[in-house]
Amino acid sequence: CKTVASPGRGILAIDESSATCGKRLASIGLDNTEVNRQAYRQLLLTTAGLGEYISGAILFEETLYQSTTDGKTFVDVLKDQNIMPGIKVDKGLVPLPGSNNESWCQGLDGLASRCAEYYKQGARFAKWRTVVSIPCGPTALAVKEAAWGLARYAAIAQDNGLVPIVEPEILLDGDHGIERTLEVAEKVWSEVFFYLAENNVLFEGILLKPSMVTPGAEHKEKASPEAIAKNTLTMLRRRVPPAVPGIMFLSGGQSELEATMNLNAMNQSANPWHVSFSYARALQNSVLKTWQGQPENIEAAQKALLVRAKANSLAQLGSYTGEGESDEAKKGMFQKGYTY
Repeated sequence: CKTVASPGRGILAIDESSATCGKRLASIGLDNTEVNRQAYRQLLLTTAGLGEYISGAILFEETLYQSTTDGKTFVDVLKDQNIMPGIKVDKGLVPLPGSNNESWCQGLDGLASRCAEYYKQGARFAKWRTVVSIPCGPTALAVKEAAWGLARYAAIAQDNGLVPIVEPEILLDGDHGIERTLEVAEKVWSEVFFYLAENNVLFEGILLKPSMVTPGAEHKEKASPEAIAKNTLTMLRRRVPPAVPGIMFLSGGQSELEATMNLNAMNQSANPWHVSFSYARALQNSVLKTWQGQPENIEAAQKALLVRAKANSLAQLGSYTGEGESDEAKKGMFQKGYTY
């Protein structure tokens, strides 16, 4: 936990399923093959100097067991840069019967043995993503299911030596204002911590991956980074014990620039936790566009990754200015009903 939550560093999330990674590759005209997925992830993980800004990398199961084309395991590549290898352990979202068209996250069956195997392979933390939808209510059933599932997973992960990342993502979908998001976030996190305590989860040994408190993506007025920081920190202070070492925000479809600006605004004053990032699209978007699947573009794509990683490192330290950002970094990446 302390290594991941170290100053000026955050998490690179590259745990997209093979299908979702395929969508990313398709956006630059590449086929969804294991060779192409491996090539892309090798580009990301072998970026020289990445460990200065990145403290952990969440991997998909396939990637945890892969190696570079030179035969070095990705786990060893990460360890050499003092980056903790992590693993996505949930089995994805499925419809929740009896709810208002909501979902629940499956994957508890066999989780203990999988966590033990992942630990043997070199993983040191785990991730489980469930979601809550404001336009669908959210119903009390969906919130309770999300909180209980996260708590059971966290207890099982800790029992097998892995730090659990606890992630109830409150989706950006909807046209509600920021006050409604704050209300729902407080409700969700109060239930999550209630059930974490019920399951005897050690708070000093978890990391959180919350969504920022923002208006719905379809709301008529955008909120400033200052307003988002104020509402998000209000929620965290009311709900999250200071025993928790790190809060690693997801970007959830914000543009690369928005995600960085909002994180920077949250670090303008001292927080009881390490407030940082665990970004996927907000670290990878420019990289993919630069790479285009061409070997001659690898170096430029790795530079693009370092630019984004450094910007978010500065934001974690509260010293990001936003100067010199590209137009590409300003493009939103919201997708309605986003799935991994």
